[in-house]
Amino acid sequence: MKLDLWVFVKGMLMGAADIVPGVSGGTIAFITGIYEILIAALKNILPEFIALISHRSIQRFWLGINGCFLLALFSGILVSVISLSNVISYLLTSHPIPLWSFFFGLIVASVFLIGREVDLRKMTCLVLFLFGVVLAVLISLSSPPQMEQNLATVFFSGAIAICAMILPGISGSFILVMLGSYTAILAAVKNFDVVILGVFATGCVIGLLSIANVLSWAFLKHRQWILSLLTGFMVGALIKVWPWKEVLTYREDRHGVMVPLMQTNVLPERYETLNGLDAQVMFALFCMTFAIALVVSIDRIARFNEK
Repeated sequence: MKLDLWVFVKGMLMGAADIVPGVSGGTIAFITGIYEILIAALKNILPEFIALISHRSIQRFWLGINGCFLLALFSGILVSVISLSNVISYLLTSHPIPLWSFFFGLIVASVFLIGREVDLRKMTCLVLFLFGVVLAVLISLSSPPQMEQNLATVFFSGAIAICAMILPGISGSFILVMLGSYTAILAAVKNFDVVILGVFATGCVIGLLSIANVLSWAFLKHRQWILSLLTGFMVGALIKVWPWKEVLTYREDRHGVMVPLMQTNVLPERYETLNGLDAQVMFALFCMTFAIALVVSIDRIARFNEK
């Protein structure tokens, strides 16, 4: 029970990370020491399910997929996502600068924690790191898709976002932001829209089962290469979560509300001039520092428990 409770807590931390466009749930799994256990369990789901049909042994299936571990972990994730969705939705609207500053600090800390596993003196690692930086910057600077959210796009978003969510270094919520689906999915969680959540969850399940074997092989054979690419992607992603922005164009959503479409990063002084609002620099720095301290603390607690 102690082990399951601790796994549940780690699941809550993963859920909290996954719901915000900052550090990924995969990063939390990585720094808390359960990443390889998670990937192994996910990889076994499909073959063990096929075996279940043949042998009709639920106990064998449950043990094969490490069911107690997955149940505790995903229960923690679900509880965290449901409980935090309203809070995050409110903060994105009412207090964007402190919130994005917190996200910025999360990614900075994640770069350090994941990057320490990488040897950039090796040419291949350096090239992959730089490629990740450039790719993330290009994606971040591109305009979000101007499309209404329907069931097809929700399914696609779920399949893509879950793949990012399970990777250390890439935030699934950040991918949803880039796909233009973040607000719609967050609203569905907030309003408990069963149809949208069901389609999104189906996409997540299919995406998760599809990538589990690939991830297991990639981390086994090319661990340094994968982490180099992911670290570069995180560094490039910082441009997306910079707290102070100038809105260049707007678009009208399906509720008739004008929402930002294209934005550019500006310095705090420029932000104050453009909007006539306080840039909240000191509070933003505090939020960044707190986020960095939080991630580092989680990492140290995990390392202490491993000993």
